[in-house]
Amino acid sequence: PKRRFKEFINTGTWEQRKLKELTEVITKGTTPKDKSGKGSINFVKVENINKSSGEIDIKSKITENEHEGYLKRSQLKDGDILFSIAGTLGRTAIVKKELLPANTNQALAIIRLDEGDKNYITTFLNGRAAEDFIKKNPTVGAQPNLSLEQVGNLLIEIPSLEEQTKIGSFFKQLDDTIALHQRKLDKAKELKSAYLSEMFPAEGERKPKRRFAGFTDDWEQRKLGEESIIVAGGDVDKTKVLKSGKYPVLANALTNDGIFGYYEDDYRIEAPAVTVTGRGDVGYAKARKTNFTPVVRLLAVKSEHDVDFLEVAINNHKTIVESTGVPQLTAPQLSNYNIYFPSFEEERKIGAFFKHLDDTIVLHQHKLEKLQNIKQAYLN
Repeated sequence: PKRRFKEFINTGTWEQRKLKELTEVITKGTTPKDKSGKGSINFVKVENINKSSGEIDIKSKITENEHEGYLKRSQLKDGDILFSIAGTLGRTAIVKKELLPANTNQALAIIRLDEGDKNYITTFLNGRAAEDFIKKNPTVGAQPNLSLEQVGNLLIEIPSLEEQTKIGSFFKQLDDTIALHQRKLDKAKELKSAYLSEMFPAEGERKPKRRFAGFTDDWEQRKLGEESIIVAGGDVDKTKVLKSGKYPVLANALTNDGIFGYYEDDYRIEAPAVTVTGRGDVGYAKARKTNFTPVVRLLAVKSEHDVDFLEVAINNHKTIVESTGVPQLTAPQLSNYNIYFPSFEEERKIGAFFKHLDDTIVLHQHKLEKLQNIKQAYLN
């Protein structure tokens, strides 16, 4: 490899081996006959394995009778490597003792090593094996499947056991850090969801369950169009759109904050305002605090209300769309949103609270993406 730990720089080339030469057994399970997902035995599916960290999050169970009966062949053991072989190829995980007793289905191959470092082999399978196989077998198709024979014939690059252990330990530490930030991100999102359900009034109510101290008045329900001016985006002069400038040109997109480009000296909507996506992934609101120009299918809401509060209130509203082909939210439909409004002082408190929560979520998301990119770079 291009990069090695210093103690192995002059230790020679790696060996190429077939995976089956390193294993005691390669097998798989089957679909349980009992589809209830209930029982006392953990049942692992591909979707339970986190792609980035390899952590297993159990959602389903099977009965002990199934586990000890027709699914006995696929009983998992401590240290088994799971490798996805149907649909999504190459998702990997190592079975830990605390997961047991556990079983799995035919979409996951069970790889029980006879030699080699399990963390290293898992890292290699996750980073290269499936990708290389698909490149060499372009007929795999949109919904690829690997047979157990093909899994056994996957070629693995093998250094000395000492170097395997060092590399495996390095990537395990990286995966553990990724898993930690994933949990922080998930917790922050769950926290936001819980606060949304408690800090806005339920349907038919006038007060939320949870409030900041000093606020006791009823909230008032009013149509958004009565409280705001709502305009639809239009065409832009692409010859004037720059890669950088003073005023963003915002498209109907969620990536890159919706920024399509910039105008240097021109804008259509004066901030503060809220943009709302009008087509595709509709109804997504975002507070804007810099003057901007919205493009076609992006709606802009100008109001005297606090923009951070308004962003949360719109996002918390059930989206109403036209039922024709691609989902679409129009300005008249957005105008008919019934929004609960408290006093302006309470709006500002709530808006600032959720802004801080969203900033925390974005921070965790960025850290997670950075770690995932670092892992990919080291894999290469």
